[in-house]
Amino acid sequence: MFMQRCAPRPHSLLLVTALAVLAGSASAGAGPARPARHQAMLGGKPAAAVPGDNAANGARLYQSCMGCHSLGENDVGPRHRGVVGRAAGSVPDYAYSAALRKSGLVWTPANLDKWLTNPQKLVPGTKMYFSVVKPQDRADIIAYLAQQK
Repeated sequence: MFMQRCAPRPHSLLLVTALAVLAGSASAGAGPARPARHQAMLGGKPAAAVPGDNAANGARLYQSCMGCHSLGENDVGPRHRGVVGRAAGSVPDYAYSAALRKSGLVWTPANLDKWLTNPQKLVPGTKMYFSVVKPQDRADIIAYLAQQK
């Protein structure tokens, strides 16, 4: 099971827990309770159109992703450097779920937004279930990732 493989990084767990406390509880209907480091407890601005994205804010928000991901190395999740425009399930030396490998997705900004909204809905059977509730936060994270080539 995924959770058995997920060894938290102490600094990441502390950061995400702090974000969770600052942001309050998960939104209603978010599904079963999960560890705080896997919840989308991201603060931020009210929803706005993607043209108002803020990569600097995205870099701050991305810190909560670092419990499982990094930009340059595979970890519990695959590395993110170069993710925008990449075929899903294509990073070498990472053990993707069969569902994601067979999805045929390309990580466009629109697909990343859907993924961060609800990865299980976009690709049922994927290992990831962390979601980002606020549209502006998703846009900011995607803007940050787009800069990481």
